[in-house]
Amino acid sequence: GMVGLSYAAVPLYRLYCQATGLGGTTGVGGSAERIERMEPVRDRVIRVTFNADVHSSIQWHFRPQQSEIYVVPGETALAFYKAKNPTDKPVIGISTYNVIPFEAGQYFNKIQCFCFEEQRLNPQEEVDMPVFFYIDPEFAEDPKMAKVDLITLSYTFFEAKEGQKLPLPGYQ
Repeated sequence: GMVGLSYAAVPLYRLYCQATGLGGTTGVGGSAERIERMEPVRDRVIRVTFNADVHSSIQWHFRPQQSEIYVVPGETALAFYKAKNPTDKPVIGISTYNVIPFEAGQYFNKIQCFCFEEQRLNPQEEVDMPVFFYIDPEFAEDPKMAKVDLITLSYTFFEAKEGQKLPLPGYQ
């Protein structure tokens, strides 16, 4: 039972963080209907900066294509990262992300993202990776966010082994 719980801990914690915004984890975009109905909060401009890191296990070059953009809550935005595999062999990577300040994570919603999905890059291949997001309009109404005018979206890529699967929790 304890072994099963230890394997389940990471995915369950990730789900908890996504649901609550804990640890800078962002939300998932929501319905197209909700996004279409959002009213931008024009008097609240937020600077979003981008960070890119790679774990020592992967030899990719990974960077944001823009250092920052300005957005308002309730308005969608598109940013791009670039990844290149400079090696002579195919490499599979997987990324994680977070938002700083952590408390803003619950308002930062990704509509489309490359995170938590395996990305295979062939030798010398270079790709653009989009992040389509918005900041929930409720951000502007939260007193804890009153002095927040800078949010950093940070991604880290790790190497994933082809065919490697995490064991499913439970009894087998």
